[in-house]
Amino acid sequence: MPELPEVETVRRSLEERILDKVIARVQIMMTKMVRPGAEEFAHGLVCETIEKLDRRGKYLIIHLTGDKALVVHLRMTGRLIYCHPDRPLDKHTHVILTLDDGHQIRYVDIRQFGKLQLIPKEELGVLSGLSTLGPEPLSDDFTKEGFKKALRNKRTKIKALLLDQTFIAGLGNIYVDEALFRAKIHPERVASTLNPREAVRLYTAVRDVIAEGIENRGTTLRDYVDGTGQMGGYQHHLRAYGRENMPCYYCGRPLERKVVAGRSSTFCPKCQKA
Repeated sequence: MPELPEVETVRRSLEERILDKVIARVQIMMTKMVRPGAEEFAHGLVCETIEKLDRRGKYLIIHLTGDKALVVHLRMTGRLIYCHPDRPLDKHTHVILTLDDGHQIRYVDIRQFGKLQLIPKEELGVLSGLSTLGPEPLSDDFTKEGFKKALRNKRTKIKALLLDQTFIAGLGNIYVDEALFRAKIHPERVASTLNPREAVRLYTAVRDVIAEGIENRGTTLRDYVDGTGQMGGYQHHLRAYGRENMPCYYCGRPLERKVVAGRSSTFCPKCQKA
């Protein structure tokens, strides 16, 4: 699933190309991908100008004229691609927005879990999933003291807590594994058992891996590409995720993998002691 760095990269790559463009035509090939219904969705988008692109957690928010917003969640395999109409159509293309410059924004999704939802901007604060997100890891709202305090009464495993979007917005399996590895904290540690020094290490690691992920334009392991169809580069810098049986960068011992909080987790049994 695209995580914060991937969605932010999509936002940046689209913003410079579609800002101030008018949506001239809407084609919907799979109605379940859009909300509200296909007719209302298409009618609400045609002739609207793209004013601004925001991101919150893993959500992309396209602000339109007429007090409307198009909220996109890519889920597992969703892609938003800006391209020339002559580009061959991917068989998993489900929605096409044609702009007044002739180019298209295509929503492509192999597994069909994503959603494009057109809502009034005033509903952004109450939209399910979006309204309950925790702080952004690179924002001023995410502080060391606040993070340490939040961990004190959490009796859940730290891996599960970091994946909880109401705790911190935008983290997924890749960046959680990377942050825990850097902080040398086992994914099964109960959050409240982290001492202040460990909590600060983890706080710093979370911010660092997210910043590096954005700098490298996201992680492409299989499906993710940016808004122009280009792969990310952070997969070449991963230290833990996907490196089962490969040597630890700190101690040289082979990394191990196990399921934690329902997700595959890669860690060093020596450096990240349970």
